Amino acid sequence: MIVKMLHDKGLKSEHAYCAGFLSIGLSIASWFGSMKVEPLGVARADRCGIFVGEWAPTFFAIGLALAKYERNHERETKSPIRA
Repeated sequence: MIVKMLHDKGLKSEHAYCAGFLSIGLSIASWFGSMKVEPLGVARADRCGIFVGEWAPTFFAIGLALAKYERNHERETKSPIRA
């Protein structure tokens, strides 16, 4: 139901995959940035990097679900109507 709603809103599996890869890059960037800016050092940087890094698997899972839905939706629309 949620996957169908996302698909109907125009979200494609490629969008979710791109968001997953971008969150990996953002995780690395936030870790480096936190290491340089925060006076608390490595512990704070690790927490920031891990927090953002946890988004990637979620985006990849959504991408897989959307890809499966797109494949099934395409198959249904191409199959001839049986009376």
